[in-house]
Amino acid sequence: MKNRFTLLLTALMLCFTLQLNAQNKNAKPFVIPELREWTGATGEFTITKSTKVLHDADLAAVAAQFAYDYEKMTGTSLEAKSGNAGKGAIILTIAKNDKLGDEGYTINIDENIEVSATTPRGAMWATRTLLQIAEQNGGNLPKGHIVDYPDYPMRSFMLDCGRKFIPISFLHEYVDFMAYYKMNTFHIHLNDNAFKQYFGHDWAKTPSGFRLESDFFPGLASRDGYYTKEEFIELQKHAERVGVEIIPEFDVPAHSLAFVHYRPELGSKDYGLDHLDLFNPATYTFVDSLFMEYLGGEEPVFRGPRFHVGTDEYSNRDTAVVEKFRYFTDHCIREAEKYGKQACVWGALTHAKGKTPVKVENVLMYEWYNGYADPKDMMELGYDVISIPDGYTYIVPAAGYYYDYLNCHFLYNSWTPAQIGNQKFEEKHPQIKGGSFAVWNDHAGNGISCKDIHYRVFPAMQTMAVKMWTGAKPTVPFEEFDKARLALSDAPGLNIAGRFSGEKRTIIDLPKLEPISNISEQTGIREVGFDYSVSFDIEYAAERKGTYLFKSRDAVFYLTDPVKGMLGFERDGYLNTFNYQFYPGEKAHVTISGNQAETKLFVNGKLVETLNKQTIYHNEGGKDKMYYVRTLVFPLENTGVYLSKITNFKVTNYSK
Repeated sequence: MKNRFTLLLTALMLCFTLQLNAQNKNAKPFVIPELREWTGATGEFTITKSTKVLHDADLAAVAAQFAYDYEKMTGTSLEAKSGNAGKGAIILTIAKNDKLGDEGYTINIDENIEVSATTPRGAMWATRTLLQIAEQNGGNLPKGHIVDYPDYPMRSFMLDCGRKFIPISFLHEYVDFMAYYKMNTFHIHLNDNAFKQYFGHDWAKTPSGFRLESDFFPGLASRDGYYTKEEFIELQKHAERVGVEIIPEFDVPAHSLAFVHYRPELGSKDYGLDHLDLFNPATYTFVDSLFMEYLGGEEPVFRGPRFHVGTDEYSNRDTAVVEKFRYFTDHCIREAEKYGKQACVWGALTHAKGKTPVKVENVLMYEWYNGYADPKDMMELGYDVISIPDGYTYIVPAAGYYYDYLNCHFLYNSWTPAQIGNQKFEEKHPQIKGGSFAVWNDHAGNGISCKDIHYRVFPAMQTMAVKMWTGAKPTVPFEEFDKARLALSDAPGLNIAGRFSGEKRTIIDLPKLEPISNISEQTGIREVGFDYSVSFDIEYAAERKGTYLFKSRDAVFYLTDPVKGMLGFERDGYLNTFNYQFYPGEKAHVTISGNQAETKLFVNGKLVETLNKQTIYHNEGGKDKMYYVRTLVFPLENTGVYLSKITNFKVTNYSK
């Protein structure tokens, strides 16, 4: 009887223990994109300065990148070295696993962290997962087992650098930003032009951009900003190191005003000067030479396997031009292939329906508007496609059409690359190679800054990363996702927008601000983004025009702007001023506050002026309007040479 009781008690205790252990299993960690499979264990693995990063020979670069990024994120230096035996180590190995594909990976977090992937790119994505978990948990990683792989092989973002010059430093930051969220394709739109209705309907006055240094065509590169060949090559090498492919694009034969400004004889007199004349043999000679300059040679400027040749939105006014457009499209595809590249094109062949054959095999078509290229028809022809439907995935900042900010709630719950416009295909359709979203800078001169772009892209990048990797049915509800995502940065050590989220607080408090100082070394803060307030007391001494209080890489805040001597700021080539100028000897308390819509100036507690979105009307009767944006991510890196006395300097992460 006693033995039976003992056995029963033991069984009950065992059952209780098992139940308790089950209850204490670690929950699936939050990462973006969401993990495919998670099996929780108990306990944690803590990364310390003694943790070694051990790796196979093929993963030396991945291990080094992980150690570098971890130090940027936490300040803790990790040693990366070859080998796969250790205790309390992070171990990276290559192992064949058909389930994982080219980009999948497994992670087992126990006494060691064991990462296994089929390719170095898969191992890179595994390290992004580890970094995201560590970022949220201070280097403590829950024990458990991860199996992860994407639904779609191409997960893309496109940035229009043609209409707005984007500095190379920003592109480098975006490479790291995209890699952190396992977005593997960066499509860079390198030429385009503004709309002539905003420039007196005069093509000669309409801005256009070609953003690469050219030896074949000296003077073709835009004077307001371009990339040297060396810079662009280094950008691609950087992208390769972190698993991102850069697809450069030359958009021809429409959107080509930059080429016509350079060679006026190439412009179409029938369809508009932003159209190349497809009936002029010189057009083909020019485009072929352009392709040769960047695709040709043993070490071409464009390093990747793909090149985008544009081919969107050309006139289809008559049969002759349609057939010529089809001929030109086929010509460009074959020119790209001549240099060993897979050609990418914008979908246009429904719009340009005709008899002239256009190559299909191994051509990647970007499906953006079904009226231009019907997805079903194009796939029946044999095209592989990228899903980038304009009605879902186009951001055009401050334009008043398309999206200013993507509808992330809808996208998260209802969209995948299988949805192209009003056509729905099976998930992971073999011809749908992936999805993309885009920023188009249609309204040249509208005041939009790179920071403004990033505030729009950040939530979209996080959302689209989920939808192209995890797929149709994420398990995390959107409301939970939308809150949790804010705990993650742009990338390790990267804060493009100067975000300081969390509880309202003062992030800088200095009794006195000295001129000619690098205060970011003291504060660790280079800039502050939305929402913020910057305040100080000033005893103003007469200053020369152009005297600045603060300057950073991306912006300047003036005590006296260089034109009128007013308080103001400059970023991205735009100068914005407040209607306020200090008197010599004036004492005042100044506050500048900013958010995603406006920048305000208060003097002695009184609102002086709000610089918000302006509506600018163009042409007789104001038939065309443009919204001009006057926001500021406040620079806090260096102080200038000034005579005034600045005291009680404070910065908060909330606006007034």
